[in-house]
Amino acid sequence: MTTTIEWLGHASFRPNAHGKITYTDPYEGDYTEETDLMLVSHSHSDHCDPSKIAEISKMDNVIIAPEGCGSKTNGVITTLKPQEDTTVDKITIGAVEAYNHRRFRSPGVPLYLKGLGVGYLIKTGGKIAYHAGDTDFIPEMRRLGPVDVALLPSGGA
Repeated sequence: MTTTIEWLGHASFRPNAHGKITYTDPYEGDYTEETDLMLVSHSHSDHCDPSKIAEISKMDNVIIAPEGCGSKTNGVITTLKPQEDTTVDKITIGAVEAYNHRRFRSPGVPLYLKGLGVGYLIKTGGKIAYHAGDTDFIPEMRRLGPVDVALLPSGGA
């Protein structure tokens, strides 16, 4: 089995395994293939872009996202909260905490509150990839366990 990972921009990645086309946080980059599996970390448009989601969706794709993303897609969403997981074919996706406590929208108001979004542990073929979503370095990361590769968003100031 070959697993490949391509960074598309910001928090958008294309990790593919078991012949499944997967995208995380559709927003930036070139999307040349329709998706089998889409992982969305939270509802903000730079992680959950409705036009990109429509562009890459097909009838039977699986979308995994936290609760707030449903209104931005026409597809069926499997919602996950931190500590919940689901399996799609041979790929297990577990949701983990993702939030800000060091970056602020205004004094005392974090940019992303705990409970708004998630990160993901993607397990397949004995390997684990961690997609951080949109988060600061948070205490819960110490409990992720070993990961083989970390997919970290890059953007902003």
